[in-house]
Amino acid sequence: MEIQTNYLTVSGTEPAIPEIIYLDNNATTPLDPRVLKAMMPYLTENYANAASTHRFGVSAHEAVKQARQQVADLIGADTHEIIFTSGATEAINLAIKGVAESHSQKGKHIVTVSTEHSAILDTCRYLETKGYEVTYLPVQSDGLLDLEVVKSAIRPDTILVSVMHVNNETGVIQDIQAISKLTHAQGAIFMTDATQSVGKIPVNVDDLGIDLMTFSGHKIYGPKGIGALYIRQRQNRIKIPALIHGGGHERGLRSGTLNVPGIVGLGKACELAGNEMVENAKRIREMRDFLENELLKIEGTWINGNREKRLYNVTNIGFEGVDSEALIMGLSNPESDSPMIVVSNGSACTASRIDPSHVLIAMGLNEVRAFNCIRLSLCAFKESFCLSEIVSKISNVTTELKRFNYS
Repeated sequence: MEIQTNYLTVSGTEPAIPEIIYLDNNATTPLDPRVLKAMMPYLTENYANAASTHRFGVSAHEAVKQARQQVADLIGADTHEIIFTSGATEAINLAIKGVAESHSQKGKHIVTVSTEHSAILDTCRYLETKGYEVTYLPVQSDGLLDLEVVKSAIRPDTILVSVMHVNNETGVIQDIQAISKLTHAQGAIFMTDATQSVGKIPVNVDDLGIDLMTFSGHKIYGPKGIGALYIRQRQNRIKIPALIHGGGHERGLRSGTLNVPGIVGLGKACELAGNEMVENAKRIREMRDFLENELLKIEGTWINGNREKRLYNVTNIGFEGVDSEALIMGLSNPESDSPMIVVSNGSACTASRIDPSHVLIAMGLNEVRAFNCIRLSLCAFKESFCLSEIVSKISNVTTELKRFNYS
């Protein structure tokens, strides 16, 4: 019998323990082999420019067209509402700066959340230097927004409300449908960074009342360097100017030669996500819940974020008296009798900084407790037989670190 483990295939009746157990899938996911297979022809055979009019260019153009349909189908959009970008960060910049420029006559007030990804926060801080006013909404101790606080923050001169759908560090899911209604009631535009939700939970732009939405391929087993911006073009059409000028690609909003292999990969990843979302969610949730229940048996352990309104693959967990950096190093230390376990202590875009997680601080943790926390994020390729090894190594390493700290 052939058994697929993390990245190793072995034969026999007993599965082998993988050398590496990768639990940092909110930072990036492995590339699905089926996605790679779809991309390969456009890397090695038909590498033509999709804007060329010869036969190979037309073929590349058709591949992009199909991928755009696959992306649109996943989120309930029309194909002309999908703009391909290099990733969510570029899409966020295009959306926020675009709204700021095109709607400045109405007002210069933007509302966002203190727990947003740095791509949102840094873009808003940039706009503050250009004369815009930004309200950074606080969250409650469980990471959720108080809708009354949201409502009171939206003003007649508010042009944009941007609220992340699923938090990348805690997995907390905001009620963006309710928030979009509050936003539209004041005539403002509603945007969401859905990088951690698209492909993992159902996201329908019409049902949720979304005007602008950003997401990325490498969070859903697709390639890096490709993402998309959804811009509502049907009822209440949203208009924004381009940031990158040149050949007029992507309806003039994002000039530059199209990344055909990346776009094909994103399309295939979206198609697979739509087909396998329910099955993956059930299996990953069971594994996540098992890990949490076992790890909470360790003395001085707690979970950050609302336990009910939370993405099924994420655990942000704290260990009292344990420095997260030391824990990360200890877990990734190769030993002869245990696998290396890869985890993180926050967003991959800010993880190299020494500062505590701004998300956990916003939720009310002090710096000491924020530095006690790590994030485990599972993916669809994990197998249940790894769970006992994960629990065992985390328990052993935390015990050793506590003994060292208290000695």
